[in-house]
Amino acid sequence: SSGINAEWPLRPGMSEVEETLKRIQSHKGVIGTIVVNQEGIAIRSNLDNSTTTQYAALYQQLAAKARSAVRDIDPQNDLTFLRVRSKKHEIMVAPDKEYLLIVIQNPTET
Repeated sequence: SSGINAEWPLRPGMSEVEETLKRIQSHKGVIGTIVVNQEGIAIRSNLDNSTTTQYAALYQQLAAKARSAVRDIDPQNDLTFLRVRSKKHEIMVAPDKEYLLIVIQNPTET
C-alpha cells in the first residue's frame, strides 16, 4: 500500500520509534498503524491515504474527548490508553505529549 512516509524529525530516539512500529506491525492481526502529530496530521502510516486521514481525524477527536472526560472527573488524572472494539476491528489509541499512536487490528486474529 502507498502509506504516508513523511520523514520523522531528525532527533535521537527516532530509530527506536521505527523499531517499535515494525514490532507492532508484525503482531498477528494488526491491520495498520498510524502516528498522528499534535495538529492531527498523520506523519506515519502503513495504510492508504484516505483510510489514514479518516482514522487520524476521527480517533484524535475521540481521544481528545475521552481525555477531557477523564480530566473533568479528576483534574489530577489523564488519559493513558483508549481501546475501542467494533464488530470488525479493535482500535487502540496511545496518546503521548507530541504524538498519538493508533493501532488497528482484527480482533478474531489476536
